Amino acid sequence: MTLFFIMSDLVRDRKLHGWVKALWLVFIIFLPFLTALVYLIVRGGGMGERATKRADDTREVTTAYIRGVTGGAAADIAQAKQLLDDGASTAEEYAILKQKALQS
Repeated sequence: MTLFFIMSDLVRDRKLHGWVKALWLVFIIFLPFLTALVYLIVRGGGMGERATKRADDTREVTTAYIRGVTGGAAADIAQAKQLLDDGASTAEEYAILKQKALQS
């Protein structure tokens, strides 16, 4: 499983040039355990940073999509106002919902 993580990290890393990636992959194929150990020692920290960056980017894209679909803060405030007008929430709850919508 670690070998697959290493290979996917190699392929996704934009800082490494093609020949360096190919060399790492050749070593992974012929000396998998030794190469995996060396890779994790040499590039393990960067591997975690790249994974974190990908997760953050994915979260941002997902959040932007969800906000686009739901209408964003204006729609949230309008929905909170509707709940207030219907008597389903109090003025205090409306203020809290409005503040949360404006912060996001």
